[in-house]
Amino acid sequence: MYLEDISVGQTATIERIVTQEVINGFADVSHDHNPVHVDPEFAKTTDFEGVIAHGMLSAAYISAVLGTQLPGSGAIYMGQTLRFRAPVRPGDKVVTTVAVKEIIAEKKRVILDTVCTVGDTVVLEGEATTMVRMKPAA
Repeated sequence: MYLEDISVGQTATIERIVTQEVINGFADVSHDHNPVHVDPEFAKTTDFEGVIAHGMLSAAYISAVLGTQLPGSGAIYMGQTLRFRAPVRPGDKVVTTVAVKEIIAEKKRVILDTVCTVGDTVVLEGEATTMVRMKPAA
């Protein structure tokens, strides 16, 4: 998608089911084996009373939407603010939505609101900045 194809208010969404296997894979890739994520017996002793997914796993779903849908292929992810609001647990369906908030054409930038939800609960929210290609001159 080119900058000229994007408009304020445009949205894109993906849904992913988080499993313990997904959490374990993320732990392997990130080298974050905090037992609150990967050890159910330990996790039961925490304030969360069970395993929770890495917050950055949900953030990775934002990256997936930005890189594959909106703005899509060729976009460069330049920055992200994140506010972790609630835990994600094995079995949860995370719905990730990005919405175009602002377009700064002279800098080839698109600012997007980003949110991940589980049911009606916001688990992560923030704002992303991307650089987007312009259409080639004819």
